[in-house]
Formats: sequence, structure tokens, C-alpha cells
Amino acid sequence: MTWLITGGAGYIGAHVAHAMTGAGERVVVLDDVSTGDEARLPEGVPLVRGTLLDRELLDRVLSGYGVTGVVHLAARKQVGESVEQPLRYYRENVHGLTVLLEAVADAGVQRFLFSSSAAVYGMADADLITEDTPAVPISPYGETKLAGEWLVRAAGRAHGIATACLRYFNVAGAARPELADTGVFNVIPMFFDRITRGDAPRIFGDDYPTPDGTCVRDYIHVADLADAHLTVARRLAAQDGAGDLTVNVGRGEGVSVRTLARVVAEVTGHGTPAVVGPRRPGDAARAVASVGRIGEELGWTASRGVREMVESAWEGWLLHHPECVRH
Repeated sequence: MTWLITGGAGYIGAHVAHAMTGAGERVVVLDDVSTGDEARLPEGVPLVRGTLLDRELLDRVLSGYGVTGVVHLAARKQVGESVEQPLRYYRENVHGLTVLLEAVADAGVQRFLFSSSAAVYGMADADLITEDTPAVPISPYGETKLAGEWLVRAAGRAHGIATACLRYFNVAGAARPELADTGVFNVIPMFFDRITRGDAPRIFGDDYPTPDGTCVRDYIHVADLADAHLTVARRLAAQDGAGDLTVNVGRGEGVSVRTLARVVAEVTGHGTPAVVGPRRPGDAARAVASVGRIGEELGWTASRGVREMVESAWEGWLLHHPECVRH
């Protein structure tokens, strides 16, 4: 097998590239490097710079590298930005996927793994969110991920492609400091950013119907997530004929934002108490995965805890922000 990883120079994509090459899989990466970094890639992995909207480029990559499977991660992924720029999100996330699937079908590629998101569930009212929980996204980003799942499954049925959709929950941590998330869009980097600037970490709302009043989320270490991709990719490679699989990827355990803030304080040594601001629109009180299906279907479970996520993310933050002072 030769796997094309779209978005493979990004935070999650690079971890997937390292996991797959480390397990002996052949990999080529397609990335426009708008948010990715070539330095993240494993040594010897080819990087093709370009966009999913370039059909001629896709055809050249699929044929030139003898691609037999695709792991599709390239996408715009910021919820707030998607509300402000819905047309861009639909163009890049949905139309881009359509162009990629057309190229895949024409090239006879028979394996396709799609990076989806727990955002497809929207404000799910469930203690544990299963794959059968109604998908009612509340942002253009979530809509594009759900539409992407529909496209992937439909193309799989029509063209005999074995497909899988992985619905990620909250991704954190780093396998190595140099692979850490450098953006400030998720809660842990947001805490680090405020600490670095001498401000207290900020919690958005403490009046939710949860044990401590703050939102509860399911956090998954990015290295575990990468391992899940490898496991699913190998399942697809071994599969005889078409078929589809949709699974949650999380730990199945909820952690409140206030608890997370305490772990961050312990790890960083910056003990300034968190301050509470108003709720953000669209934040569900609780979003925790049921992970039974991925365990039953693939025998896969996450192995890393929240403290390890925070510790590894902090090491990465310090590497990329040398002005920070260790405590």
C-alpha cells in the first residue's frame, strides 16, 4: 500500500504520517502548507505542495506515486471562522473533497479514510455520545464534516471503495515537542497563551449543569489519535471489497474545563487561579464519546491520560515559545 495523506504537514496530519511511516507504511503528503509545516514530516516522506481544488495535480499525485489508499485530513477547521466564512468552508471542505473523491474514483483507489469530527453531533443531549446519536451540527464547520461523511459513504458505495469516517473529540498533546500544535484555537494552547502573557487562564462560563459548572469534554492524545488512524487504515487495507465504518475516537471519559485548568497550573507551575467569563455561544455542557464501537470493531483503545496530554503540550509550547520561563 501507498497512502496519500492530505493535510499531512499539519498538527494532526504530521502525527499520522509519523505513526504510519514508523509502522512501515509508504506515505506521500499533499498539503498547501497554509497552516502546516514541512519540518514536521518524517524524513524521506515526499511533500507535494498544492490544493485539493487542483484536479490535474491530484491526478498526477495519485498516478505518479502509485497511491492505493487515502487518509484525508486537509480541511478548514475553526468553528468561529466557519460562521464568518461559510462559503470558504463549503468550498474547501466539501467541494475540495468532491474533487478528491472524483480523482480517487477515476484512479481506481480502493481505500479512503476521512477525518471527521464530533462537531457533527452539535448540542447532543446525551451522557455518552454514540455513533447513532443524531447528528445535528450547529456550525458551518460541523455541517461540512457531516456532508463530507455523506459524500465519502456515497462514493464508496458507487465506486466499490472501502471507507471509514473517524469522528474526533478534543485533540491535545504531542508525541514530540517539535510536533506540537502551534495554533491558539483549542483550550490547552489558549491557557498556555494567557499564562505566557502573564494573564490568568480564562474559563467561558461556570453555570452549566455539570458537577463544577464548567463544560465537560472528552480529550484524546494526538498520538493515540494517530495510532487510531493507523489501525483503521490497516483494517481498510485488509478489507475485501467495499464497506463503510464510522467510529468515535476519544477516551470515553469527561474532564471539566476547571479540572483541566488545575492540571495546567500543576504542570506549568503557573498557579494563578482561572478567571470566569461569560459563556461562548454554541458550547454544549457535555460532550463525551462512547468508544465501544471502535473497541469492538478494531480492538483499539486510547492509552494516554489528560496529564500526559498537558505535559507534552507544554513541552512543545516551550520549544516554540522560548521566551517562556519555566517554573
